[in-house]
Amino acid sequence: MKSIVVVGDAGLDVVARHKGPIVHGGDSRAKVTIEPGGAGANTAAWLAECGAPTILVARVGADSAGRQVHAELTSAGVQCAFAVDAEASTCCVVVLVDENAQRSMLPDRGANARFSPEDLDPGLLVGAGHLHLSGYVLLDATSRPAGLAVLRAAKAAGLTTSVDPQAAALIHSAAAFLDDVRGVDFLLPNADELRALTGSSEPAAAKSLLGDVGAVVLTSGPDGASWVDGDEIVSVPAEPATCVDSTGAGDAFDAGFLAAWATGVSKREALLGGVRAAARAVSIVGAQPPR
Repeated sequence: MKSIVVVGDAGLDVVARHKGPIVHGGDSRAKVTIEPGGAGANTAAWLAECGAPTILVARVGADSAGRQVHAELTSAGVQCAFAVDAEASTCCVVVLVDENAQRSMLPDRGANARFSPEDLDPGLLVGAGHLHLSGYVLLDATSRPAGLAVLRAAKAAGLTTSVDPQAAALIHSAAAFLDDVRGVDFLLPNADELRALTGSSEPAAAKSLLGDVGAVVLTSGPDGASWVDGDEIVSVPAEPATCVDSTGAGDAFDAGFLAAWATGVSKREALLGGVRAAARAVSIVGAQPPR
């Protein structure tokens, strides 16, 4: 299998699991852990877990957090191609997980917000088969030019490409976002992101995006996942799992899907690879496979 190059955020998550509503201006007891995170790093770690050779391109600070992220991902089997920024800290995200396992995030992208076109070594694309871009890179004005440059470079090198929109709340213009991702082979939204792009979360709504992208692979949480292209809609149910933390479930799905698809399996089998990885992700605390 050829390498999959992932471009996106890498950092640390401060995960606070709390019960009941948070007391504004007061104290709310929680169980707090520090976990490796960042959407790009999450997908890369799950790709490696799924057996796919993986390269992660990201920017971290020249700090202990950056060194920890590098060490954690390297130990997971990810080849880290990091730009080290002496003027910015490593990404850190505060993740609040409620008793229903739903997460709310307070992100500081740190060095990732300063990602630049020069951070991608063109040599990394030689011999690679696919490039996956985290939508956070495109949804931040400071890193967007680099995201666009990365997609152009991947296409010029003959790689297939995919983009996960990542955050429905940050898609302020569907037309602008679709213009940015025009020509990618796979768009990988969840139901909320599909609604932000089309006005509907139904799989059939993804048909309207096929003038911009080759196929849409939609995740619908407990309702499973769907592959939508010009020929058909293929859907699979979610894998049964006890959800303790939904953080990173979409990133894990992306990895499981891409790792399976890269081996040449059917659309259905590729989707099943995604939902299996997502089920494993929601059954643990944190966004990456346990070390």
